[in-house]
Amino acid sequence: MPFIRLETMIAAPIELCFDLSRDLDVHMASSGLTGERAVAGVTSGMVKLGDTVTWEGTHLGVRQRLTSKIIAYDRPSMFVDEMLRGAFKRWHHTHLFEQRADGTLMIDEVDYASPLGPLGRLVDMLYLENYMRRFLLRRNAHIKMVAETSNDLTSMRTQSHESSDVVISP
Repeated sequence: MPFIRLETMIAAPIELCFDLSRDLDVHMASSGLTGERAVAGVTSGMVKLGDTVTWEGTHLGVRQRLTSKIIAYDRPSMFVDEMLRGAFKRWHHTHLFEQRADGTLMIDEVDYASPLGPLGRLVDMLYLENYMRRFLLRRNAHIKMVAETSNDLTSMRTQSHESSDVVISP
């Protein structure tokens, strides 16, 4: 089963990196190649625990929809989104953030499974895993650029901050 782990060092405060990572408008701005956009559930602003988002975009030449839910949330150190409906058999994306002396280490851990059993595993090996890695790398590069070029960090935040208590929903 594919597992993708990416680490991105960002010269910006952890709170800003966390908020940019859960900001749907930032995500949509990073996905120009796929035309990905939020079409149902929460469709703009920042997601929080319990929110669902239905994404629509063109991946691998096919218009697709994927609905995910924020199932765990601990601001500003982590949140988890998990697929409810979509093309994957399973999609579980953990977003981790660690404060460092020179900024924030943003870590993505994606555990997923493709449908179609052995055929899906072959597609993963030949193409899909690299495709998903490149998609996430583009997203992370965009978050890094926005975070590191912001002159007014507070203007990047579009909502008040939620509690930093750890909350995990069933």
